Amino acid sequence: MTSDHTEHTLEVAGIHLQLLKGGSGEALLVLHGAGGNPGWLPYHQELATQFTVYVPSHPGYGQSERPDWISTINDMAHFYRQLIEELSLAPVHLIGFSMGGWLAAEVAAMCPAYLKSLVLVDAAGIKPEVGEIAEVLMVSQDVVKKLRFYDPTQVPDYDTVVNRQLTPEEEAAQWCNREMTSRLCWKPYFHNPKLPAYLRGAKVPTFIVWGREDAIIPLNCGELYRRALVNSTLQVIDRCGHSPALEKPQEFLAAVLSFLAKRK
Repeated sequence: MTSDHTEHTLEVAGIHLQLLKGGSGEALLVLHGAGGNPGWLPYHQELATQFTVYVPSHPGYGQSERPDWISTINDMAHFYRQLIEELSLAPVHLIGFSMGGWLAAEVAAMCPAYLKSLVLVDAAGIKPEVGEIAEVLMVSQDVVKKLRFYDPTQVPDYDTVVNRQLTPEEEAAQWCNREMTSRLCWKPYFHNPKLPAYLRGAKVPTFIVWGREDAIIPLNCGELYRRALVNSTLQVIDRCGHSPALEKPQEFLAAVLSFLAKRK
């Protein structure tokens, strides 16, 4: 991991929030997936060469407080609307990974004028018409790791970034993250049946990125997002699973930075 960033605790909507921040330029807000904030990774650092990158731990994850009123992804989207307002980030570039992609899509539907661009990476949130979203809450983390990558040997530093031995504190945090994800995503399972209808009014320039071999959220979901968002394009990365930022970082970053450069 790189260390060219700062870590803050700030209060938003009465909630103490853990936030990583680095870089300079226009604001880019990064929303993590169900596993929690992964820390400041090389792809964050690369994005920070062109943007001021904000990487919060969602309420209920990591060191961020867990308020009683956040029990759905839509609740969480209301929180992020307030964060964007309180930090004066609008219009902000917004990128979301997996569950964070679902969250980003809900924010785009709720307050499209707050966004300058939207990037959805293997996003949850829409029920597939072909295939199904994999079970990730009732299985071991080893099973989730196997589902997550098409070929782990493609992941730079796999053993240190993904497969390292966790400390007892990290294991406890992981269980807390899973508990919060269960609260947010259990029923309906990792989707909002109303989200496609919500998105019809969102004309935010959107880039949808998907690993073709995603074994957690089918590629069909990316196609459904493209259909729902009128100003969107879909790029599929071959020989890649659920986490292209880790499994195919160079291809992922080239595609995303190219899209974002046109939206500055």
